This record gives sequence, structure tokens and C-alpha cells, in this order.
Amino acid sequence: MTITTLLVANRGEIACRIFRTCRDLGITTVAVYSDADAEALHVREADLAVRLPGAAPADTYLRGDLVVAAARAAGADAVHPGYGFLSENAAFAAAVQDAGLVWVGPPVKAIELMASKTRAKELMAGAGVPLLAPVDPATAGEGDLPLLLKAAAGGGGRGMRIVRELDALPGELLAAAAEAASAFGDGEVFAEPYVERGRHVEVQVMADAHDSVWALGTRDCSLQRRHQKVIEEAPAPGLDEALRTRLHEAAVAAARAVGYRGAGTVEFLVSAEGRPYFLEMNTRLQVEHPVTEAVFGLDLVALQLRVAEGEPLPAPEPPQPSGHAVEARLYAEDPARDWQPQTGALLTLEVPEGPGLRLDTGYTGGDTIGVHYDPMIAKVVAHAPTRTEAVRLLARALERARIHGPVTNRDLLVRSLRHPDFAAARLDTGFYDRHLADLTALAAGRDPATAALAATLAEAVRGPEAVRGPVAVRGAEAVRPARPAAPAPARFGAWRNVPSQPQRKRYRSEPDGTEHEVAYRTPRTGVPEPHETPGTRVLTVTPDHVTLEVDGVTRHFAVTAHGDRVHVDAADASYTFTALPRFTDPATHTAPGSLLAPMPGTVVRLADGLTAGATVEAGQPLIWLEAMKMEHRILAPASGTLTALHAAPGHQVEVGALLAVVQEDPAATTPVPRPVPEETA
Repeated sequence: MTITTLLVANRGEIACRIFRTCRDLGITTVAVYSDADAEALHVREADLAVRLPGAAPADTYLRGDLVVAAARAAGADAVHPGYGFLSENAAFAAAVQDAGLVWVGPPVKAIELMASKTRAKELMAGAGVPLLAPVDPATAGEGDLPLLLKAAAGGGGRGMRIVRELDALPGELLAAAAEAASAFGDGEVFAEPYVERGRHVEVQVMADAHDSVWALGTRDCSLQRRHQKVIEEAPAPGLDEALRTRLHEAAVAAARAVGYRGAGTVEFLVSAEGRPYFLEMNTRLQVEHPVTEAVFGLDLVALQLRVAEGEPLPAPEPPQPSGHAVEARLYAEDPARDWQPQTGALLTLEVPEGPGLRLDTGYTGGDTIGVHYDPMIAKVVAHAPTRTEAVRLLARALERARIHGPVTNRDLLVRSLRHPDFAAARLDTGFYDRHLADLTALAAGRDPATAALAATLAEAVRGPEAVRGPVAVRGAEAVRPARPAAPAPARFGAWRNVPSQPQRKRYRSEPDGTEHEVAYRTPRTGVPEPHETPGTRVLTVTPDHVTLEVDGVTRHFAVTAHGDRVHVDAADASYTFTALPRFTDPATHTAPGSLLAPMPGTVVRLADGLTAGATVEAGQPLIWLEAMKMEHRILAPASGTLTALHAAPGHQVEVGALLAVVQEDPAATTPVPRPVPEETA
């Protein structure tokens, strides 16, 4: 059957990416969208769109019946599930086919066989795929530690726990089972040995209905946070040819064992000694598929559509790979604060274009990052002849990107790519456990003080005292367009602002909170200049661009103001500042012990028996807040008494909302903990 109209049962960047291939193939595209996504990029890019009433995933994108109805209403003849949501749901795949639609995915039976990790491992053992021996939690001893608990259904780190102490095992089993049941509707959990310093290596497979199975090389996805991938690359570096061959053969055997068709990924854990162990098979397209596409020169979505139409793969064997590709996932999150997801308006998203660079995204500047879905903004991919060149190209592209709005992990990505361990391909899943503190510390070479000066000078020619227009300074000469006479200095009661006298501006650097005070003056030439900043000379000032000579080096700064926030992009770093008032507003202070919502979200539960008047201990989890597929525990900041409780399960709260107040016991000496996120889905 020839596909003419395709509905993508997904959102965001993967929907946009599938639409791109459909446009190239002349296929009409259909989007589905929740109320929260009514203005989303994937809706704007689709030829047709169907609303799924509601905002939460459970009411919209996870409603297979609504998605099938949407396909019928739009006249679609095929459905592509993307990844996440219903992509590995056998019942949904069956419902699509029962409705007379083409399912762009593997056979229902293959999804069923691989849906449970425990059953999949049994099947793989019969196919000769190397496995880790399972451990029965009921009989586990000290010699079995450390253990990894995993949900039998689903993925993305939900229901996953590392157990290093035997007495912690019962509690972690209960917690993992509860989380798995909540996330996937299946509380089954199993245990296996936890491999220290293991690498996450996977093989992309593509199979047709004509007995061809391609193994499209390896990918390394070892750099992970909370068991979710951050940086991926192809081919996986540092593997000898014998190990690559063994991985390819095991992946093909896994695909043949379940009669697979379409795109899938067989994931392995490779020990420090080079021994591979089967983890799972993802019966869908992976987030990191672009690195394989770059290396093999393929369009995997186009191949998925070809196979779904019943056509064979173009050749019995895959094409030869070329070069190296690296992908970084750009998230709206703050790695320095327990990877806390961020929300709000994405004011600017500009990533450099050029040979070897690719951007997959579901956002453009002006869109809003909400609380309901994964915080990934984009995937940035670089492809070059060698790994060193690809890594360098990607790091520089991220560094030069202009990203204004919520805090992102962009700086972490750049520093990760340039870390000596990454450069030397010393990769394992504990990379961020070891290096996060260093990677999120204030980087040497950053100069927020000079960036704040640039922001101040740009504002000086943008503000009311400089309505006369931009100033270009060449040497000592100021060049200005013809203008009316300057207005008289503004007067406020006993205060007088005299432009020729030193002025002061205060900024708070985001997200670290460091304050910067900048002094400048505007002499009769009308050219603002730094005050008390030796070694710095102004070359050019406009409202959106400043060029300074700092200790003999010319530096350029792009300055963008959005309300009281100012974004300054330099050649080697980007800065975000919040302009501070000259005088502190007492109303901004909160009572000691106040627990504020760190982000918009939903209160999902409270500690057992938590009521006003209860005694709490420092660090005790009091409130669980869910936002962007992540649970955050709000901890007691000190030992004392809960004097107020304003949160209740089901409450929707905005960022900064007062949740509770703890009155500290003066006799207790305790630290002040921060909210702690749980693993994401």
C-alpha cells in the first residue's frame, strides 16, 4: 500500500522531524495536539491538525482511541508513533491496524515480546545473546551488591534504583515498584548486577519483510543523567573489531528472534573489561537516530515508511559508514540544581548553520516551554571525518548558539564535550556522577563583569537619557546621527540623575545569583564609558551590540533585553542578567522557613500524617511536586515545627507559591537541603 497521508501520534521535535521526511516524499502530514500544544511548532508545520482535548499526557497523547479517531477524521491512511507515549504500546499498534490504517512500526507480536524486560531476556538467552545473570532480591546477599533494580515495563529511568547496601533493598524495591506502577501501569521490578563504569552501547537495526536485517553500526550513549541520555555518538569509540562484530551479530539475532520489521535498537551494557550484556530492545525509533543517519547517509524515517509499505530495503547489505557524528540534547534544565527542569518563554533559539551541522527541534523563538512534557528543547548534531573534528564542531556550535529564556544545560554540554575524559573516549555511565561539580562550577575564562558592563552600556544608549540614537565610536571620535537637543536631567524628589556624573547599575547573574555593580558615565560627547574599569575602552555601542577593547583584545557582545532580563552573547560564552532596582523592595522577602515551589507543577502527595503543628526533621521529604515528567521532593529546611501547610494533593501551583512554613527549633543544628528530583520518564 502506498502511504499518502500520515498522522504522527506524537509532538515536539520528533513530530517535526517525521514531517520533514514526509514533505520530501510528497506525503500529507497530520498532527495531533493537546490544548497545551495548540500553538506548538509541530502543529504549525503539519498540513492538518486534530485537537486532543486536555493538557496532561494521560488525557491526550496517551489516549490511543482519540489518536485513532483523529487519524480517521483527518483522512490519514497511516500512523507513525514517533518515540515515547504510545510508540511501544502493542495494544495501540493493534488498534491502528484494526482501524484499517498502516502501522509504521514493528509487528504487534515483536512489541509484545520485547515489552517486558524480564521476558525479553528469557527470549534473548534462547537466541544466544549475552546476558547478565538475574538476581533474586529475596535471596540476595552482600556478594550480589551493588544491584540495579529496573521496571520490567517502560524505560527512561522510571522505576530504576541502584542498591549498594543490603538493608536498603526492601525499601528501594517498594519505591521502584510504586514508581513503575505509576509510570507504566505495571509494578513488576527485577534485579540484576550493577556494572560499575559500564558503557551504554547500542546497535541500530533496520529490517524488512523480505528477510533482510541491517545492523547499522554502534552508538555510544554512556553520558547520562538520571539514566537518561545526554550526549550520543556513532560509531561507539574504542571498540575493537571483534567486539563490534559480536554486537552486530547479537543485534541481528535479537531482531530475527522476534520477527522484527522496521527500525529498532538493541541496547547493551559493555563492562570495563569489554564484555557485552543485553539490556533491552527498543521497538521504535530512538531519540539519537540522527547520528546513525549522518554516518550512513540514510533517512531512517524514509526507510520506516518504505518497509511499512511492504517494500524491501534498498540492498541486502547496508551502505558503508563514513566519518563520525555526535549529538547533544539541549534541555531546559539547571544541572547545578539537581537537573531541575525549567519552564517559560523561549525568547530566542538560534543555532549556527553550516556544513556538518543539524538541528532537530520542536521549538522556535517565541514559543513557551510548559510543565506537561519532557524539557528537551532540541538536538544538535555534528558530523565530520573524525571524532575529534565532530566533537570540536558540535562544542563550538553550542557555544555560539543564542538561547534566551529558561536556564538550559548548554554550558554543561560544551564543557562535557571538551572534558579530557570525553576527548580521550574514557566513557561510562558514571561520567556525571564523578564530574558534575566541576562541570557546573563557574568556568575559568568567563567574564560576567565585562558582560554586565556591555549590558549597561547598551542600556545607556537605549534608555530615556539616550533617545538620541546609537553611538559608533571610532578612535576618540563619536559619530551620531542628527538629533534634537538632549532632554533635561530627570528629577525625582531630592534625587537628581546627571548623565555626566557616574551612574551605577546592579545586575544579578543567572542562574548562580552573583551580583554585579557597574559604574559608568556619559560625558558631553554622549558616548557612555566605563567608570572605575581600567584597561577597558569602548569601541562601539548600540542598543543591541557593544564592542570593547579589554586589555588590548577586542571583544564583541550581542545584547538583547527582555523586560528586566538582559542576555549577553559573547564569542566564547553567554550570560543572563536580571536588572536589580536601586533599592530593595521589602515585599520581596519571605518568612524564614518558607517552602516555595521551585517551578510550576502539581502537588502529587504529602508526607504521611503531615499537618500544621507536626514536628519535622531537617531533610525530611514533606511534599512531592510533579513537573515535566519529574517528581521533586520538597525537603524540610531545618528541624522544627510545621506552622503552616498550604499544599494538598492535586493542587496546581505556580513557581514561587508558598507551600508550607517550618519554624526552626533553635536547639537543632541542621543543614538547609534543596528540592531533590526523582528520575524522569
